[in-house]
Parts: sequence; structure tokens; C-alpha cells
Amino acid sequence: MLDTARAGQLGAQIALLVSDKPQSKAVERARAAGVPVFVFTPKEYESREAYERIILEELAKAKIDLIALAGYMRLLTSVLVEPYMGRMINIHPSLLPSFPGKDAAGQAVSHGVRVSGATVHFVDGGMDTGPIIAQRAVEVLPEDSAVELQLRIQEQERLLYPEVVSWFAAGRVKLDGRQVRLF
Repeated sequence: MLDTARAGQLGAQIALLVSDKPQSKAVERARAAGVPVFVFTPKEYESREAYERIILEELAKAKIDLIALAGYMRLLTSVLVEPYMGRMINIHPSLLPSFPGKDAAGQAVSHGVRVSGATVHFVDGGMDTGPIIAQRAVEVLPEDSAVELQLRIQEQERLLYPEVVSWFAAGRVKLDGRQVRLF
């Protein structure tokens, strides 16, 4: 996302990175690029709702219009989901609704599917259950391990996610119930 924004192809500004992993490469890259970072430790709060209220405050201060989750492996509560309904998206390494949750590439290989891929979807509070915005297919090769498949899916994720964010920036995405309309 940072590379696409830097190249002038995102159509949006990355205004804030929120992370529960202070040592992550994403935090390091954001800081190096001059993107403000808010890091929190979930164990320091009494509940998910408590830290989500703090996140909401940070999002409001930064005037965030769209949240793009990536690698955030926690279910969100209504505290954060409801104010950003239709303005919070996530990327998942499978062709949802197949293989939600963790280890999607491993699940795909174990099930012997021929095609997997990447999905960008709205966040609705469930485990990868929100309306689908866009998908990219990736062939599952007979000799694939979960790691090999995951690496090929990640290549498509790196292309697809910034593209979808650019659609939002251009006003091309509309959520109508569970239907996503692209203009």
C-alpha cells in the first residue's frame, strides 16, 4: 500500500497505521515513510471494547475515512465495526466464502482445491463473512505446499488490495445490503 501511494497510484493518503504488534515490519515501514503510527497492547486493556474505543479516538483524530485491515488476526466488536460499517475492508488469502480464518492456504492444499486466491471484503464483525468486493484467483499446483501457495497468493494480494483502495478513493464502490456495486 505504501509503495502504491508513493507511486501516486492509490488516490488516497495513508494517514495512520494502527497495530497491536509494535515490532512488526509494517510499523517499521510506516514510520520510515512518515506515516503516523498508533501501537497498542491488547493485554493492557480490560476488554476488546476498551481498546477499540481508544482506536476509535485515534481514527477520529486522524480523520480516517476508510480502514484497510491487513494481518489483524482479531475479531472486531461492534464498537469499532458499527461506526465504520461500509468503510472498513479486509484482505483474506482465499476465495471466500471458502477457507475463512487462519491458515487458508493450508486448508486449500489439504482440501485439494484447484483454485484459491485473494479476497477483499467488507468487515461485518464475523470471521471473514462480510460482502465481497473483489477477488483474484491463484491456481493451486499439485506439488504446492501451503507456504508456496501462500507466497503466490500474497503476490496477488499486493496488487489487488491497493487497487480496491483506489476504487474507494475514486468513489467507485457502493455497498447495498450484501451486494457490492462497482462503478
